[in-house]
Amino acid sequence: MLAGCVEWPEEFVSRYIAKGYWEARSLGGLLRDWAREHDGRTALVDGEQRWTYRELDERADRLAAGFRNLGLGPGDRVVVHLPNTAEFVAVVFALFRLGALPVFALPAHRHSEISYLCAYAQATAYVIPDEHQGTDFRKIAERVLAEVPSLREVVVAGEPGRFTGLDELYTEPCRLPEPDPGDVAFFLLSGGTTGLPKLIPRTHRDYAYNVRLSADNAGFTQDTTYLTVLPAAHNYAFGCPGVLGALRAGGKVVLADSGNPDLAFPLIEREKVTVSALVPPLALVWTDAAATTRYDLSSLELLQVGGARFEEAAARRMLDRFGCVLQQSFGMAEGLLAQTAPSDSEDIVTRTQGRPLSPDDEVRLVDSAGRDVAEGETGLLLVRGPYTLRGYYRADEHHARDFTQDGFFITGDLASRTPTGHLIVRGRVKDVINRGGEKVSADEVEGHLLAHPDVRDVGVVAAPDALLGERTCAFVVFRGRQREGAFGELTGFLHERGVADYKIPDRWEALEELPRTGVGKADKVQLRARAARAAARRPTRLSRGGRGGTR
Repeated sequence: MLAGCVEWPEEFVSRYIAKGYWEARSLGGLLRDWAREHDGRTALVDGEQRWTYRELDERADRLAAGFRNLGLGPGDRVVVHLPNTAEFVAVVFALFRLGALPVFALPAHRHSEISYLCAYAQATAYVIPDEHQGTDFRKIAERVLAEVPSLREVVVAGEPGRFTGLDELYTEPCRLPEPDPGDVAFFLLSGGTTGLPKLIPRTHRDYAYNVRLSADNAGFTQDTTYLTVLPAAHNYAFGCPGVLGALRAGGKVVLADSGNPDLAFPLIEREKVTVSALVPPLALVWTDAAATTRYDLSSLELLQVGGARFEEAAARRMLDRFGCVLQQSFGMAEGLLAQTAPSDSEDIVTRTQGRPLSPDDEVRLVDSAGRDVAEGETGLLLVRGPYTLRGYYRADEHHARDFTQDGFFITGDLASRTPTGHLIVRGRVKDVINRGGEKVSADEVEGHLLAHPDVRDVGVVAAPDALLGERTCAFVVFRGRQREGAFGELTGFLHERGVADYKIPDRWEALEELPRTGVGKADKVQLRARAARAAARRPTRLSRGGRGGTR
């Protein structure tokens, strides 16, 4: 195991291998198997570019040889900062074959994040596009190269300037030893809602198991056409089941630069897309756009929604609009993956976030003292299992905080469990607002507000308050123009739904869009900062009835 990574204890390694969860194959080796089985079938569609399985396999071999000629070798960290392109897939499989370790940066990252990632990972190389969505990534590379001593090479997909062009690396394949399946294969990034991320080591065998479980649960086959609209470098789109799940099944992967319906819907019609994965805000946009689209979306068989909780009312609207199967997914780059199944009832699909996929996913829900809560009660989610990490990369200072002594990962999520084992995600620990000793779940209030027909999106956060410690602030995105008295109407709506008085937001603010992180989640850090600034300017006043309130 790479220095700085925490291994599974030997008793767990033996158990997972004996049960057939972990196979003796690397991710690069699996592509070779898939190419042999599916040969001339189309693997990737990127605009007008189409690669067969054989072509993808051959490109991975030739690029692996080129990266080796560049001086890269097993264990070298390579920050991969490419958008959803065929080159992204070829690059990561080439690095898998070489034994070098991709560090998956997200397309929205810029100099601050990339400089941090390259330095923290002690990266040797950095792979970028020349330009993307108005940004010249070569300028970012110039700055990072000057700041990070370990960084030696910059490889550019497109016009390279003074750097090495990706096309220049394609060369005659060479024999390379296959990495040990127990070795780290690549690094995902933690979180997506706060600060600078930690690095999550994923091994070949634990991630291959993750892909196999989720692809089988979703029913992927050779007839699957998977549209990638979320960043392919994100765990959900990469392997839950995502790009790798479609390739494992012999299906077709269609790569899109964004999830904008103006781009995605024509691709669905043209390529007869059967599956796509969305985050809840994008799912809401698709639901609205589908009502008036002129494109034929009838090929869709399954829409997956994950990355954050998808509220029941929104899930039912989506089911009604598209008429295909909806799958809710709750997972994390650190490991645990819970998903509903295509055969689940509408109530399960709309009200839960699915059931853990592995028989050996050990899930605990505990109270603040670490005691297991009663069945049906909400608790802090702890998990360990055959595809859940045992420690972050080079992050000893986080270990005691993020893991129990017996190896359970402390997720920070609040959840309850149904008698059937399905999880209902209630929010994050940090999203519980302490309003004068009364605890308000931001996730719960958001769910009620999203049920209102005029609300397209909402983010609820804490605002500091001298009297109560924290108050509740709701940022609302309306479907149309905000009407006079809209916030009073929403307050009445919450009362009609039986929401306790102390949970009604103290502050309301309308936004055209919520700020988003690179993976499409509401950026609660920005919203909390905005709420704090507003609270400093306009302190709330308690009414005789105990409620404050400002717009």
